[in-house]
Amino acid sequence: MSQLSAWDHPEPLALDTAPLPEYGSGSLADLLPTLAAGLGVPGMTATIEELTAADRVCVFLVDGLGWEQLRAHPDEAPFLNSLLGSSRGGTGRPLTAGYPATTATSLASVGTGLPPGAHGLPGYTARNPDTGELMNQLRWHPWTSPRLWQPYPTVFQLAEEAGVHAAQVSSPAFANTPLTKIALSGGTFLGRLSGEDRMDLAAERLAAGDRSLVYTYYAELDSAGHRYGVASDTWRGQLMYVDRLAQRLAEQLPPRSALYVTADHGMVDVPFDERHRFDFDEDWELRAGVALLGGEGRARHVYAVPGAENDVLTVWREVLGEQFWVASRDEAIAAGWFGPHIDERVYPRIGDVVAAAHDDVLIIATEREPKESALVGNHGSMTPAEQLVPLLEVRT
Repeated sequence: MSQLSAWDHPEPLALDTAPLPEYGSGSLADLLPTLAAGLGVPGMTATIEELTAADRVCVFLVDGLGWEQLRAHPDEAPFLNSLLGSSRGGTGRPLTAGYPATTATSLASVGTGLPPGAHGLPGYTARNPDTGELMNQLRWHPWTSPRLWQPYPTVFQLAEEAGVHAAQVSSPAFANTPLTKIALSGGTFLGRLSGEDRMDLAAERLAAGDRSLVYTYYAELDSAGHRYGVASDTWRGQLMYVDRLAQRLAEQLPPRSALYVTADHGMVDVPFDERHRFDFDEDWELRAGVALLGGEGRARHVYAVPGAENDVLTVWREVLGEQFWVASRDEAIAAGWFGPHIDERVYPRIGDVVAAAHDDVLIIATEREPKESALVGNHGSMTPAEQLVPLLEVRT
């Protein structure tokens, strides 16, 4: 009987087994402050100790280029794979994205140099405490004031104030988005449609100053992974293209430059069956006592009806605890998931319950999130496939 009982009610995953991001020494939030410190920007600290300063620095961020996925595809990305030993200052080690490993959160961490608990974008969607509504922090819907939501200056702004030539080269579609304004503004934004044009212009902007900080971005690898999966021919074709772009940029670097190729997260493919996809909209146990479901499939924020917080935590642990790290808000904060400190304004944006995937599983919501529930490739949690990102280096 005791064996059956243990089988029917397995112990949930211990929270201290979650691999925490390396906030303060090797996370995306540490990258630009380290580079800016090398450029002499006041107030910036070089917390990634392995990196060496350069007068001209370019960051090429490829959306969705996870460390594990890159290493698994040497034939598709021969140039990038040849640089694996250069990662993180020649140690051959990756960076960690930060939690959750998702675009809005990671880009805010990159641009502000702050972990999620400070910059305040703690997921794909999060509750706005002022309205009680879920806010999509990638698409910025419903609208809220960008500067109230994220009040800190970006590293680009601080660099420009210090006399560093700062520029961002990306798709014209991102020129005036709220996410760009709160995470990547400062200096000059230059929109170019083609990847080749972005690489050429990034190299040109890098050479335009004696001290330069340039950022450029490519999104389509992530899009291919979401739609078709990282095992697809489409994704591999995009990786081949990214490899050529990185080499094109590297070959045009002006003197005294350092190029860093990195990413905002990796990705995992999740099978389309009931063992791997738990449908919140079809599961009365998961819905009980829940007012709002936020985050995304592998990194959920669960906002409980007032008074039901403990019951929701108990049920989610019982139902999902073998395959997800399930924590209360205070447990997740104490464990350091969102960084070493949580700003007061950010605290209520985090779910009463936070669920981070351990296995190749998702919590989908087919009625309220039909598009997201149909994605093949997903990300958000703290597994190595999602969390680890490269920091490949080319210097002149």
